Amino acid sequence: MLLIPAIDLKDGHCVRLIQGDMDQSTTFGEDPAAMAAKWLEAGARRLHLVDLNGAFAGQPKNLGAIKSILKEVNGEIPVQLGGGIRDLDTIERYIDLGIEYLIIGTAAVKNPGFLQDACSAFAGHIIVGLDAKDGKVAIDGWSKLTGQDVISTAKRFEDWGVESIIYTDIGRDGMLTGINVDATVKLAQALKIPVIASGGLAGMADIEALCAVQKEGVEGVICGRAIYTGDLDFAAGQDRADELTDAQDA
Repeated sequence: MLLIPAIDLKDGHCVRLIQGDMDQSTTFGEDPAAMAAKWLEAGARRLHLVDLNGAFAGQPKNLGAIKSILKEVNGEIPVQLGGGIRDLDTIERYIDLGIEYLIIGTAAVKNPGFLQDACSAFAGHIIVGLDAKDGKVAIDGWSKLTGQDVISTAKRFEDWGVESIIYTDIGRDGMLTGINVDATVKLAQALKIPVIASGGLAGMADIEALCAVQKEGVEGVICGRAIYTGDLDFAAGQDRADELTDAQDA
């Protein structure tokens, strides 16, 4: 079970939002590279970056911060990035910089042809971020529910060659109310590609609950507000996940 620290970038700083609201942001660090170093030292095996300004602008906006993080990581662990990825040129530039996985969210739903082209041109590098409420896909910074079913949408993306799905319950994100394990498992069971849980991670109980279902296809979990507020000690969480995984494999 991968515990993946999230570094959300707004105006060059590390922040966390509540339910995707840019007006409800809390700054947790002025130096994104230092934050990356912290999680690397704590045992992170992958980093999750979000260019929040880019997501709302539809184009990259925090390149300086992203480059500083990549310089700090120096290829030691994979980095995945979402926010403002709307064309193939942007994907190519990020891969050239050293980003391993590009996360496509709203654009995957609104412009499926783009997603198909991305999967074809950059096989193995494309992740789709599916945000949902009550089983329906949300887009545009969670402001619109599409009416599209999460599972059928994910299955279509799987057929196109997406590497994995990040599933976020938008009613829980940033709220520290606990991962929606049932919905995450239901999606994972319907797919052959891995699912990464996201939204609402509150503490060690969530890690243990996810480890119990990882063989259903749940590969990891995005760790956001909880590791910044201290509700979850990241290193202890990853150690516990490893311990539970080893016990299952024994």
